Amino acid sequence: MAARSQGNLTISFGLIAIPVTLYSATQSSGGSISFNLLHRDCGSRLKQQYLCAKEGCVVERDEMVKGYEFAKGQYVQFTNEEIKAFDEVGTHAIEIAEFVELASIDPVYFDKSYYLAPDKGALKPYALFTEALLQTKRCAIGRWAARGNSNIVMLRPAGNVLVMQQLRFATEVRAPSELEVPKQEVKAAELNLAKQLVEQQSSDTFDPTAYVDEVKGRIEAAIQKKVEGEEISISEPVVATDSGKVIDLMEALRASLQKNQSGKSSVSKLGARKAPKRVEQSAKPARKAGRR
Repeated sequence: MAARSQGNLTISFGLIAIPVTLYSATQSSGGSISFNLLHRDCGSRLKQQYLCAKEGCVVERDEMVKGYEFAKGQYVQFTNEEIKAFDEVGTHAIEIAEFVELASIDPVYFDKSYYLAPDKGALKPYALFTEALLQTKRCAIGRWAARGNSNIVMLRPAGNVLVMQQLRFATEVRAPSELEVPKQEVKAAELNLAKQLVEQQSSDTFDPTAYVDEVKGRIEAAIQKKVEGEEISISEPVVATDSGKVIDLMEALRASLQKNQSGKSSVSKLGARKAPKRVEQSAKPARKAGRR
């Protein structure tokens, strides 16, 4: 399915304005799975109601106002118009403030991701801006006002396409120093084995297709069985127990290295045995086709 545009923006880069089209960079694989609350006796959907904590009566939407709790049990009320006045006015523009090295931005600040494509007549300045980022190995930091909010965004090239990464504000990210982790000396021999283990399980690039949502797959399979009138069996979860034994780190590292090495050997031997069978199976239909 072709990507659907979410709107049009303009990148303001010095005195250059680059019209772009906004696309979401992520999508739900087949839609998210959600469950509704039903009445167990008749299977009908349940409706949500709001009750007044003081009077115990049902409150309709036209009787509701929003409030801020400034002290325990004490609120100040705001109308929708007053809250709407706080919103940032959308400008449909990305105002570039600075250029920084991508490695200087901690991924903990990353939020939503978007793709930016050149709008009509903007291919040349779009390509120039993208190539400048590639050549300088930097990303652009700017501001983008949308949906009443002021956002920090980062623009970076992914090949010849611009990616806009929405960033969190500093007040939204906790500092690592909030966790009191004591400094621990690392022995050289243990570090050497740990580095070998890392190298054994290393890949040149990250392949996201190698990982699937197994939980979603189980839920979808169970839903299909229910729809077809079948019963699903529920197995008891395996609970990991702490044996209380003190782990010998060196022995655990050596065992891990040995396990990985033996696993790779088994896979290579298995592949070597199976290869001739695959060749024979693919060759048989070819011979039959020739006789016909």
